[in-house]
Amino acid sequence: MRNLIIAGLAAALALGCQGGREGQTAPVASDIPVGVYAALTGSEAAFGQATVQGAKLAAEEINAAGGVLGKPIRLVIEDDQGRAQEAASVVTKLVTSDNVIAVIGENSSNQSLAAAPICQDAKVPMISPSSTNPDVTKKGDYIFRVCFTDPYQGKALATFVRNTLKLETAAILRDNKNDYSVGLAKFFQEAFEQLGGRIVEQKDYSGGDNDFRPQLTAIREAKPQVVFVPGFYTDVGQIAIQARDLGITQPLVGGDGWDSPTVIEIGGKAVDGCYFSDHYFVGEPRPAVQRFVAEINKRTGKSPDANATLGYDAVRIFAEAATRAGTLDRKAIRDQIAVTKDFQGVSGVITMGPSRDPIKPVAMIKIQGGKTEFAGWIQP
Repeated sequence: MRNLIIAGLAAALALGCQGGREGQTAPVASDIPVGVYAALTGSEAAFGQATVQGAKLAAEEINAAGGVLGKPIRLVIEDDQGRAQEAASVVTKLVTSDNVIAVIGENSSNQSLAAAPICQDAKVPMISPSSTNPDVTKKGDYIFRVCFTDPYQGKALATFVRNTLKLETAAILRDNKNDYSVGLAKFFQEAFEQLGGRIVEQKDYSGGDNDFRPQLTAIREAKPQVVFVPGFYTDVGQIAIQARDLGITQPLVGGDGWDSPTVIEIGGKAVDGCYFSDHYFVGEPRPAVQRFVAEINKRTGKSPDANATLGYDAVRIFAEAATRAGTLDRKAIRDQIAVTKDFQGVSGVITMGPSRDPIKPVAMIKIQGGKTEFAGWIQP
């Protein structure tokens, strides 16, 4: 990480879509194939595209510095379209036809839960960038993640609402078709009540819905001090607009599923005063963070979201583990990923815990005036 931005990056991996696969450099006998599966199209594409952006930058920097064990990394990128069945299909291809050494993915817990058993059965290490459902790494000892889990994120959010915002009552509006949303709602409620808070209403919707007014009307009547919305960025903006139209002025609070400029682009002033948890903050002064942000800004004209940092960190953790292992044997690499300690990631300092879940801090972010502001760390 000390050499985060290296002059003379290796030739960029070729872009362009060819069927479900993004075009890559031609395979050669001496390279290291690493699979990446993500939603590059569909409703979750912003997550997947950002993750691939970070993964590519990591691979380019690693290759420019001499590769891993003297060999370049070759990313084999597959589009699962944000569908669990497609995720299982493309990961089967990665581990059987492409013979990848490791797999990076997925962002969504739904897709990771579908693909993880395939990697486990094939004994191929899989590192999820941002699947926070606790069941993901329970699929086997070859399954890891670089993000925090829903139980810890839910506890951190409850701690922030109860102890930092000093609020006593909350309502929950969750996506009942999304494992991430259902899980995060559950863990928030448990922790909030343990801290002396009270849930006064809970309502459900289905991701992709356009009308949230019936649920929000019931929430308004319950008079909560805060509304917890553990959904994805695709819905949050409209939920906020409709909440404000109904006279709900209380802050909305959510998890890392909010992390996309789309929330502010859609929600506008309606999301002012709202909070969400995240894996990093773009303004954090650590040199590793600022170099990463500057490089992505130079390439895209935009600051990276957390998914880009997590994709970047996942590839670098694999590379460091393979280097320590001194071999491309998958089990040896798995064993080294498992003992990762004090990895200086852009998404935080990461130590891999005994359940293959990282120990790392949670950033709290506030939206105000069309921008994000740092609202503090919740430490593990």
